[in-house]
Amino acid sequence: MPVDPLSDVLSLLKPHTYIAGGFDLAGGWSIRFNAHTGIKCYALVSGRCWLTVEGAAEPLEMEAGDCVLLPNGRRFVLAADLALDPVPYPDLAPAVGPGGVLTLNGGGGTMILGGHFAFSGAHADMLLGAMPSIVRLREDADKDGLRWALERMRRELTGGQPGGVLVARHLAHMMLVQALRLYLAEGVGRSVGWLFALADPRLAAALGAMHADPGARWTLPALAERAGMSRSAFAERFKATVGSSPIDYLTRWRMLLAGDRLSGGGEPVSAIAASLGYESESAFGTAFKRVMGCSPRRYAARP
Repeated sequence: MPVDPLSDVLSLLKPHTYIAGGFDLAGGWSIRFNAHTGIKCYALVSGRCWLTVEGAAEPLEMEAGDCVLLPNGRRFVLAADLALDPVPYPDLAPAVGPGGVLTLNGGGGTMILGGHFAFSGAHADMLLGAMPSIVRLREDADKDGLRWALERMRRELTGGQPGGVLVARHLAHMMLVQALRLYLAEGVGRSVGWLFALADPRLAAALGAMHADPGARWTLPALAERAGMSRSAFAERFKATVGSSPIDYLTRWRMLLAGDRLSGGGEPVSAIAASLGYESESAFGTAFKRVMGCSPRRYAARP
């Protein structure tokens, strides 16, 4: 089976759904949401609304088909009319009906679906990179999967079928993956981060090789060969796209894998070091502390 770096990274992030639900709204409404951890993902199924995020320069007008990611945890407001005083979402939470759908003013005007994903794994910022406060996805290309997940999620949340909430949570995870795919596709050439390398077939080939065998003795020439590029061209393109050199990326990925294994407990540091290409435990420990901020044994002993 081909190596899939995005799946690898999401496996380390260990996303779990806090909420998979929706809003069925009509009339005048404005809702304020508190700061959050992880990523929130919302998609507008019907109607229109405004989104304002704390610290963002301008409000964003959303229309049916739009999808947004809110990855930085800032407070935000969803509103039909920005002139209205927003009601804190916790005040409305008791009105949430079966399937996690909040209905206001009888519903039928604006339908919003979404999920809130927290990450159990460490170093989410390192894995996902620097993302803006609002990521808007509205290009038509490759949205079929997202539309399908949204429609199925709407049916599960509003249909009252047995197991509907659990199915909606799985669909919300599909929304997260599809939204990240669209984010990297739309951001190529405009943003920097390892995600965008996945949209470049040559860089993706090198990333896939590192993820398939992180303990191999990878060198810059060997990775450039996997990418089908000259060493200098590959190094320049990788740095411009990912924001770090190929070898720095490899070291960081090895340490994140090591951290995940250390958190599991029971595996000797020497065995982890050897499996990740380090001939000595001391060399591994030095690299681990540089990337993760503490020694492997102290990391393993964390509560």
